Amino acid sequence: MPGLVGLITGMPRERAERELLRMVESMRHEPSYASGTWSEPSLGLYVGWVARAGPLAGSMPLHNEQRDRVLIFSGEEFSAPRIAPGHRETLHLVRRSEEDPNFPKSLNGRFHGVLADLKTRSATLFNDRYGMHRIYFHEAREAFYFAAESKAILAVRPELRSIDSDGLAEFVSCGCTLANKTLFKNISLLPPASAWTIQNASITRKGSYFDRKEWEQQSELEPEPYYRELREVFSRSQPRYFDGPERVGISLTGGLDSRMIMSWAKPEPGTLPCYSFGGMFRDSEDVRIARRVARACGQQHEVITVGDDFLRQFARYAERTVFLTDGCVDVKHAPDLYVNERAAKIAPVRMTGNYGGEVLRRVRAFKPVDPEPGLFHSSFHPHLDRARETYDALLELHPLSFAVFRQAPWHHYGLLSLEQSQLSLRSPFLDNDFVRTVFRAPRLSLASDEISLRLIADGNPELLRIRTDRGLAGSLPAWSAAAQRAYISFTFKAEYAYDYGMPQAVVRADRALARLHLERLFLGRHKFYHFRIWYRDVLGSYIREMLLDPRSLARPYLEPNALEAIVRAHLEGKQNHTTTIHKMLTLEHLHRLFIDAL
Repeated sequence: MPGLVGLITGMPRERAERELLRMVESMRHEPSYASGTWSEPSLGLYVGWVARAGPLAGSMPLHNEQRDRVLIFSGEEFSAPRIAPGHRETLHLVRRSEEDPNFPKSLNGRFHGVLADLKTRSATLFNDRYGMHRIYFHEAREAFYFAAESKAILAVRPELRSIDSDGLAEFVSCGCTLANKTLFKNISLLPPASAWTIQNASITRKGSYFDRKEWEQQSELEPEPYYRELREVFSRSQPRYFDGPERVGISLTGGLDSRMIMSWAKPEPGTLPCYSFGGMFRDSEDVRIARRVARACGQQHEVITVGDDFLRQFARYAERTVFLTDGCVDVKHAPDLYVNERAAKIAPVRMTGNYGGEVLRRVRAFKPVDPEPGLFHSSFHPHLDRARETYDALLELHPLSFAVFRQAPWHHYGLLSLEQSQLSLRSPFLDNDFVRTVFRAPRLSLASDEISLRLIADGNPELLRIRTDRGLAGSLPAWSAAAQRAYISFTFKAEYAYDYGMPQAVVRADRALARLHLERLFLGRHKFYHFRIWYRDVLGSYIREMLLDPRSLARPYLEPNALEAIVRAHLEGKQNHTTTIHKMLTLEHLHRLFIDAL
């Protein structure tokens, strides 16, 4: 994901600048990316940046009028009041840093940056309060390294190309690393809301500008006052996220969250491109419902389809998915890279309903899952046990704090970084004012979708007459709506059971009936990717080549015979091991891209 890199060091300037350039170059993943460097040897501070092409890409570094304060900033900021986007806006950030003694606490968005004060001979390395615009760091004897991607640190510190066993176990079990760990030894994550002080070529204070308890300890509101305040904050914040010089498009689904945005955005007809991601078998519920929502709002809608073109290029997309995210997501998200490449051609900014369920309904999106028995070497099992213990300890947090300060920056980050390698992603559901208000929610409001449905009704009543992908809302009589919800629930479970969730007892029968193409009855109703049959059939040769390679079978934490048996059983249609193949492909790419590549 585009962002900053840098080092804080007393090493000779020529060596420091040489390392800085190597770090910057390691993150130039697209020809359109802009980049640059800035250094202040008297501070021992060397900073570089890589930015997606856009109006602000060439404006770094930013100076105040006296040119004694320098800001290098990455990300997007949505504070109110908004002013005209562009160079004036970024100058506004520099001015705010002079006027606000608590800077960057007043900032609102996903960002990180370095603020240097040449008068006091000090600087601050900071990030957003959720830690969503990630910074990796490594503390060496001769320098402190930081970067938006761990590969930038690996580029200049090759001795760090080693897997951290606890981080790996958390990734295998939970789908992400926890507690600000990473997959690499001695590389960590800057905690959320960090403001670390730089003086005399070193980090002298590891401070924080925000404590989540400020929000947790607010008084709970009664249901009606809570709804009124939430509605006011949500409606007031919407224009911020559509503002700016770049064209905005919205990825619509059949659910509640993107519809809440559409209800209050109120775009003029034909001004907001709408699109959905579709599959190869049929129009999914997302596509069918999103098309109706777009039409009701007077907007054009198109479908970005994942089909044969993607499958022909799967090897490239799988490798690039792991590479761009430093191994933070499974190869199952390769279709997301494919669709976001195409979405960027519609509009360089993508509005989404991401995080709506997690914030409003406190959806828990991940939990530890035990790997298949016998797959990992016994010496790896204690690391898996520690991963579960770490996760269990996190559940002691306030549920909303878990969602926004842990789940979002750890579990959701990987997909976010993949998407933002192609375009700018926005969501109003992590707006500071919005999240702060939801911390005051009465407990009863979290038990249903009533708040979301009311927000839609108050913003655009016509959109409430269109049912969701779960059968909510709509204009059918109660008995008919109940039957419709039952049917939707059945098709959702049936698709899951036919795809990656197919029970082992059913797999052989499915293979025996392959000529009937029963998948066409179940698949594509809710999902646009179908890896169980893809791995078994069209991608079978690729799976065999990658996972039965002697290098793959020799990884020290694996039992090679177990992996070989799993792969062969899936490819022969005898068993279903889709999720395991996801993970093993991801780990193999991780090794080949970051560990073996010395």
